[in-house]
Amino acid sequence: MIKVGVTGGIGSGKTIVCKVFASLGVPVYNADEAARMLTDTNSNIQKKLIALFGNKIYNESGINRKLMSSLIFSDKRLLEEVNQIIHPYVKQNFIQWTANYIGKDYVIQEAAILFESGSDELVDKCITVTAPIDIKMERLLLRNGMTEKRINEIMSNQWPDEKKIQRSDFIINNDEKSLILPQILSIHQQLTEFSRQRLIDLS
Repeated sequence: MIKVGVTGGIGSGKTIVCKVFASLGVPVYNADEAARMLTDTNSNIQKKLIALFGNKIYNESGINRKLMSSLIFSDKRLLEEVNQIIHPYVKQNFIQWTANYIGKDYVIQEAAILFESGSDELVDKCITVTAPIDIKMERLLLRNGMTEKRINEIMSNQWPDEKKIQRSDFIINNDEKSLILPQILSIHQQLTEFSRQRLIDLS
């Protein structure tokens, strides 16, 4: 089994791409969802975040996401500190999760900040989903609570597509002109063949 990272800037459509891979029978681990779950359930993360922000960062339903977002997206130093607290636990959780799928050709980790968090070190191949900035903006403004200011803050804390592409093995162009299904099927075939060949080489 090989591990594959799927990333892309906010609004690129990486989640839709991962849903297609999942429909092909590929197990998909969502790093953002895991991070949210762990911040609500992991006592070590909770202690560290309270030490950083104070008790107000948690409420009766878990982490106060609105408050934390307002604090970290305007402060790169704070954002880095939060990532350093949470992402080692996400990496550990991903490694444990992969043990459930030993018989599969490959599994996917979907992560918005795959490279920025260093999670690319855990995978064998990387896929970046790209889209033009104007299309990303158009998609994101349809989401509840999104404004141009908020979108620009998030984008400023993510690597640009060009930098991600340099570190990727595959690119999926999701510009609403190119069909994404043929691109995904081609990559799926290549990853399946790569995984099976590596198994032969190791045997």
